[in-house]
Amino acid sequence: MHRLFVALRPPPPIRTLLLDAMEGLPGARWQEDEQLHVTLRFIGEVDRRQAEDIATALSRIAAPAPTARLDGAGTFDKRGRIDTLWARVVPVEPLAALHRKVDQALARAGVDPDPRRYLPHVTIARFSRTAGDPALIDRWIADHAALASPDFTMPHLTLFESILGHEGARYEAVARWPLGDAPSPRT
Repeated sequence: MHRLFVALRPPPPIRTLLLDAMEGLPGARWQEDEQLHVTLRFIGEVDRRQAEDIATALSRIAAPAPTARLDGAGTFDKRGRIDTLWARVVPVEPLAALHRKVDQALARAGVDPDPRRYLPHVTIARFSRTAGDPALIDRWIADHAALASPDFTMPHLTLFESILGHEGARYEAVARWPLGDAPSPRT
């Protein structure tokens, strides 16, 4: 089985800006450069045949390369416990439009639609069940309210495989396709 997701990678200067902000929060498992991405759609576990169908469907997406910027930070929680710290990515609509195109392509490959509201972000830290003091996290978010970047373009749509291990998830690019006027694809 293959655990897949579709994402965009911010350029190196944006990833460096995010990496520089990753400090001063006890209990945070900070992401590494290779893990920084804007998820368009988490797919989950699929067999090899469906993975191939997914790659074929995604390869047919025609869309402009989205231009975005970082704008603040926030959290996700599970059952009232903060488990994820993220950097907001705006504007939402161009990324949401690409998310919808990805969702439509995945539907053609037999993947159920995503029922959740799409919120563009880059995950920068995760917290275990026993880590992550909410007061310290709130203070970190307040201290990083001005987390922002200049506009940047993400010129490739990438299908990633998430490989779970003892140290967390490792992401491997399975295939990549250009958006807009990006150079030819590399897989």
